[in-house]
Amino acid sequence: MTVKALYEYDYPSADRAELYGDDQLVYVYWRGNLLFSSAGCFRVPRAVTFADFQEQFVDGWAASDPDFDAGAVGGWQLFDEPITPDPHKTLEQLGVGHKALLSFSA
Repeated sequence: MTVKALYEYDYPSADRAELYGDDQLVYVYWRGNLLFSSAGCFRVPRAVTFADFQEQFVDGWAASDPDFDAGAVGGWQLFDEPITPDPHKTLEQLGVGHKALLSFSA
């Protein structure tokens, strides 16, 4: 995301991709859920498959809501674009990059 500074800003980002090695940060937002006021942020391997990402990271986080039903998760979006993620592809193969925002409905 581009940021326009109001003054000379000459510092490297503290959360730049190169600091995470083979991992990356991915934001996940549950659209329409009033319990989660903002996206969760997860440090995940770039090589994790989407199925493993959902099972190991998203489902546990979303289960904080007692009404969460992992089987009802769908409507995935990458930023504002709908996607149908292949569960066997990695996040990298799906175009999910560092600090990307994935959202879903359930």
